[in-house]
Amino acid sequence: MTNLNLPLLIAVLVALAAASFALSPRVRTADGFFRGWSDTGIAPGVLTLTLSQVTTWIFARSLLNAGILGYFYGIAGVLAYTAYYGSFLTGWMVVDRLRYHHGVDSVQAFLRQHFGRTGTWCYNLLIGLRLLSEVFANLLVVGIVFAGTGASAGTAAIVAVALATLLYSASGGLRASLRTDTLQLGLLAAALGALLVLAVVHPQFEVAAIATSSPVLNDPGWILLVVALLQVLSYPLHDPVMIDRGFIADRITTRRSFLHAFWLASLCIFAFGLLGVFAGYAAPETGAFLPAIERLLGAPATLLLAITLVVSAASTMDSVYSSSAKLAVVDMGLGERTARSGRIAMLVTGLGGLALVFAGTDDLFAAVAVSGTASLFLAPVIVFSILGGRPVATWSLAATFVLAVAGAVIYFLEDSGHIGWIGAASGLEHSYSKLLLVTVAILAGGFALFALGSRGAATTGDGGAPS
Repeated sequence: MTNLNLPLLIAVLVALAAASFALSPRVRTADGFFRGWSDTGIAPGVLTLTLSQVTTWIFARSLLNAGILGYFYGIAGVLAYTAYYGSFLTGWMVVDRLRYHHGVDSVQAFLRQHFGRTGTWCYNLLIGLRLLSEVFANLLVVGIVFAGTGASAGTAAIVAVALATLLYSASGGLRASLRTDTLQLGLLAAALGALLVLAVVHPQFEVAAIATSSPVLNDPGWILLVVALLQVLSYPLHDPVMIDRGFIADRITTRRSFLHAFWLASLCIFAFGLLGVFAGYAAPETGAFLPAIERLLGAPATLLLAITLVVSAASTMDSVYSSSAKLAVVDMGLGERTARSGRIAMLVTGLGGLALVFAGTDDLFAAVAVSGTASLFLAPVIVFSILGGRPVATWSLAATFVLAVAGAVIYFLEDSGHIGWIGAASGLEHSYSKLLLVTVAILAGGFALFALGSRGAATTGDGGAPS
């Protein structure tokens, strides 16, 4: 961002960091660190959970992707990305079923009951990859924001955001994340609202132009919308940041928080995507989303955009740290259930994400392509085992996991230009058409494997005997 008011941006971020440290408690209990409960054992309420869900799902990477999709593919691209936020609805449905029908307190507990160590190993590998990719992707966006001010500034910003979020997250764990999310969402909403006002009052802003920005039905944006609708069932289950928040409060509080988070987060991501649509038709010759916004709306918008992206990165980072602590200590049992063990897990996650950032790649899609597509192996688990209650052989899950990971890796290599297998075999050219083909193939294969491995009629109690 070449028009960035760097001193003012740094001042805003320093103030945010100071406020986050002030709000972050030094927790004294394991439930406070890993579950977000107060020292007296009180779970967070609807408002806290809702705002936390919204803040942590408006990733910096997601905002940037929504803007880019709107810029290149119009309203269809924005609708496609917004469709992924239906994950709040499917995520709540799955969490409610796990807790109140199967009687488990985590996804891992259910998989352990029904698929043994194979189930938990596959799942933990997937969500571990997801957590690392989120650290990488959000720090990479921070680097992109500061890139126009020089390489050293970008590096310093990346390290500063990673370190600041790690320090206050290590102090309070999930409880700190829940408390700071409210502050971060307030700043994020204010910056996003101001950006939208600047766009709407611009003389080139036209509602009709936005509504007709994707006139062709085979536009890549519409194809991506189909992909999103196919993936939205399994997608939330591979995001521990969302799912962890589904197991810490009572049934009514959890349901309300997921439902309110759905419409709030969808509205925010859709609104930001509209900025991309506006930039796409008003300044198409600029060639990229961020430069187009800078050219159209000037220096004030550049600062607001930078604040929006960096704050959303920080709000996601603290949640990723708390989820990585729970994954390592509570779900995988890699250490004593203490805050100290959780802090070590946070540190390892932060260092891993930084290592990926400085490994030399600047491809945002590289951070999520494998984990997002690989999560499709969970779709038949949800349908057959969680919702249907049918016992299924462990080999079915293992084979479906291998199929999904293989499909994700092949698509990633194809999209990166390393191979051309999908294009040669299908004649498809655009990456989203190839992604749709891969998605359908994984789902078809996975459901077939689960059908073959299904062992008898649906059960009514715990969903079947352990595998």
